[in-house]
Amino acid sequence: MHQRKYAPVLISEAGLAVTRPDISFEVRTLSQFLQNRKRSHMDAALRIVKYIKHHPGQRLLLSSYSSTVITSYCDANWAACLITRKSVSGFLIKLGRFLISWKSKKQTMVSRSSAEAEYRSMATIVSELTWILSLLKEIGIEISQPVTIYSDSKSAMQIE
Repeated sequence: MHQRKYAPVLISEAGLAVTRPDISFEVRTLSQFLQNRKRSHMDAALRIVKYIKHHPGQRLLLSSYSSTVITSYCDANWAACLITRKSVSGFLIKLGRFLISWKSKKQTMVSRSSAEAEYRSMATIVSELTWILSLLKEIGIEISQPVTIYSDSKSAMQIE
């Protein structure tokens, strides 16, 4: 029987996924299988393309409003990957109303609890905030202190 080959779908992280945070995690997940793709991966890619087609207004918009307040949000999904049982961390950072950084990524280690997964997520966002604050200071933007980090995990906040 003839095995059908599927061409890779070009939704690159450098292209559409950068301006569409709503699909960035899915695109990153699919990109893990580019060298060994299957029919299920093509089906998932087509679902992303259909989503983009039916939700054209979902992208980042910028306005002239400016603020020096940084607000950040982080979360983790404990053992989200069914294959590796690794958790997925996610965060977003806003400067005033503007979304300036976001990320969702599988954690490098398997967490033993949801609190540990959330704590790792908070550590990731603190690292990103440290870099962003030094970058903004270097280009001459003074930021209102302190920077607020929102998390929904009370147990992770209690870890010292």
